[in-house]
Order: sequence, then C-alpha cells, then structure tokens
Amino acid sequence: MADRDGIVDLLVLGGGAAGLVGAMTAAGVGARTVLVERDRTGGDCLWTGCVPSKTLLAAAATARTRAMLTGQDPDFSLVRTMIRDAIAAIEPADSPQTLEAAGVRFIRGAARFEAPGVATVDGRTIRFRQALIATGAAPHVPEVPGLAGPSVVTSETVWDLPAIPARLAVIGGGPLGCELGQAFARLGSEVTLIIRSTILPREDRDAAALVKTSLEADGIRVLEHTRVERISPTKPGSRLELRDGTVLTADTVLLAAGRTARTAGLGLEHLDISTDAHGQIITDPRMRTTNPSVWAAGDVTAHPRFTHVAGVHASIAARNAVLGLNLKISPVVPRVTYTSPELAAVGATHPPGTRAMVRTIHHTHVDRAVTDNTTDGFTRLIADQRGHILGATIVGPRAGESVAEVVLAIEHRLKTSDIAAATHPYPTYSDGVWNAAIADVRARLRAPATAAVIKILLLLRRWRADLDTRLIRR
Repeated sequence: MADRDGIVDLLVLGGGAAGLVGAMTAAGVGARTVLVERDRTGGDCLWTGCVPSKTLLAAAATARTRAMLTGQDPDFSLVRTMIRDAIAAIEPADSPQTLEAAGVRFIRGAARFEAPGVATVDGRTIRFRQALIATGAAPHVPEVPGLAGPSVVTSETVWDLPAIPARLAVIGGGPLGCELGQAFARLGSEVTLIIRSTILPREDRDAAALVKTSLEADGIRVLEHTRVERISPTKPGSRLELRDGTVLTADTVLLAAGRTARTAGLGLEHLDISTDAHGQIITDPRMRTTNPSVWAAGDVTAHPRFTHVAGVHASIAARNAVLGLNLKISPVVPRVTYTSPELAAVGATHPPGTRAMVRTIHHTHVDRAVTDNTTDGFTRLIADQRGHILGATIVGPRAGESVAEVVLAIEHRLKTSDIAAATHPYPTYSDGVWNAAIADVRARLRAPATAAVIKILLLLRRWRADLDTRLIRR
C-alpha cells in the first residue's frame, strides 16, 4: 500500500516477531505499511525457537513421567507431531493473510537498501519515508575445524532429526543449550554440555547451581571451562577433542553458542547505518539507527534476544517512526530459562552496592512448593536502602510467571512495602516474592532508628489508652 507518489510510510524488513509487531502497529495507526520477508512469516520464534523448544520440553517432561510409570521408551515421532501441531495452531496469527487483514501489504522476497528512501525487492523498487529493520539473527558457528560436518545441527536444523540421538554433545551452556540438553536427556539421549565458561553465566550463581544439579540428575554430563578444539568424523557421528584433553564421541553435535545478526546483503552502507564489532545494528534509546529515517528492533540489534523484547521494541520503533513520537525503551528486561526448574531473573541479580539489601526465601517456606514437593528452589529480591526493588532471581516451577510482578515493581519504582501490602492469592508460587518483600519490610522495621520510633509510638499509644481508661472510669 503506497500513496499517490508511490511512497510507503514504513517499510519493514523481516517477518519475525519484531517485524510483525512493528508492521501491524504502524498499520494500526493508519500508516501505509509494507512488510518484506524472504522466507516465512513467524520468524525463529515460531518455526525453530520458542514454540518448538517449549513444546519439546513439555513433551520430554511427559515422556519422562510415562517412562517412570510404564518403562516405555519415548516415541519421537509422537514428539515431532506435537511440535508440528503447536506450530500449526499458532502460525495463522503470524501469516501473510493476517498481515493483509491488518492493513499491511506483504511482499515475499529479499529486500536491499539502494539509497536513502529507496529499496529493492528482487529488482523491484520501493520508495519509503521510514524503514524498520527486523531481520533477526542466525545461529553462530564458531571457527572450529570439522564443525561443518554432517552430524552437526543448530537450533534451526535440530528439528529435522529423524530420531532421538543416542549420544548428543551440546556446545554452549546458555538457556538454549540447557533447555534442549535437558529435553533430549529426558527423551533418552546421553547428553554432554560443553561450556567455555560456566553454566548460565549471566545468572545468580546459586540459581545456576540448582539448574546444574537438576541437569546432572537427568544424567547430563556438564563440562565447564573448556571448549571444542577439533571435530572429526567417526562411524557413526563425530569425535570431539576438547581443550582440557577430554575426548568424547557423539552421534549428533548441537551448536548452541549464540547468534549472529542477519545484516549481510541489506545494503546498510548505502544509508550509513552503523553496526558494532559483532555486526549488530546500533540503535539509540528510541530504536533509531545512525540513519534518522531507519529504525531497528529484535535480534538484529544489540539488545537481549528475546521475543518479548523484540515485540516491545518494534512497537516503540514503529510509533516513533510513523508518528514522530519520542518514546524510549525500558531497561527492565525479564528473562526465563525454561529448564526444570525454571530460572527467571530481572534487573539486578547481584547487589549493586554495599547498601543494597538481599532477601532470600527458600521454597521450603513457600507452601505451594511444599504441597507440590518442589522445594529445591528459592526467590531472591534485591532492594536499595530505601526499599525500592532493583531486581530478582527466582528458581522453581512457574518462575517466569512469578517474576512478572517484580518487572512491574521495578518499572514503577515500587518498594518492598508496596508488594508486602498487596493481598496475594494463597497458596501460589508467587508467595516467594511476597514473603521476600515482607522479610525486607520486617528487617527494616528492626533497624535502630526505625525501632526507636516504633517504640515511642507504642509508648504513646499505651499512655493514651491508659488515659482514656481513667477518664471512662471517672
């Protein structure tokens, strides 16, 4: 859809989470919007990321329970069917038809910038006033000899496996490596995690240790502080030589070592759009690039690579682009690792200063965890000296849901006293957040100055009550 001059208000490159939200946001306010996608709409989240991986985790948990009860081996064909069904159920919401119904013109092809305000799609020229780059990222492939062998898969190709690997080596100890490693271990694979640093390096060390313990309980071998130096073909699979001298064999090697922004071939140089040392598009707090008419959102930028971040950032970028607003993104970004137990975090996960307060509630004191016999986790709140909540880490079932309350608290500068004063449903896993807030409030009430004031108030109250009693008796 273009105006009489053939110029669109917003040209969106990429049909993943960021592109879809950005395009529909722009069209929703009446902007003439075109979205270009070279492959299929829905992006990594729908086809190779969130949807299939979470379905795999659910299927693995079910298979593990069934195996414990019946001794039957998992049926991988059934797992693959569950994944296809989940994708099929969600795909219509991300389809070209849904875009067109929302007022977005969809074009399939590869877009490239040729000059300011000019792009081509497979040789066809499109003129635009503003553009949003949302081309996402691809699995990062480290420079390791033999890594391009036939037994090596990535987060994009692992879904094509015809059967459960008997031996699976996972390169990477971030959320993706931990999630897929645990899922395949529960489906029957002999899994080894190979990690350059430590498992879940961004997270609270106590929380990461609980996840590591759970993975090991599922039979996963966790090798930290090492890396793959060479991969050689064997029959079947691959032989992996590690820096620490360890040698292991695997039928399948899964790369889960990060992602690389998809910017190749976009013609960024024609619009003076800058990227950082990792090839990610540089944006300001409004999601504008170094070209004032071009914006970017999602995994192609340097921001955290989560679907929820991509969507929010794209919405802000689109509104700024087509309406001339000055909206800024929020630095408050929650993240969840969907292992068992889940690990959720937001804001500060380590005390930012000596005056920060850390309150930890172990889930032996969360009644819902007690009733479910899942007490291994904990909830940890971090607050400043005035009680403003700075961050949280939660380990346990439904951690991703429980952390949402903390996200809102940080965003709106709430204090632990605000959470403590709110009535929470009982019994729930969110009791961990509530109890941690109550523990902080009680600790502050015991501080010398506060305790002295409270003591005076109590004495005054007693004096007034005694006086009232004497007056009544007269």
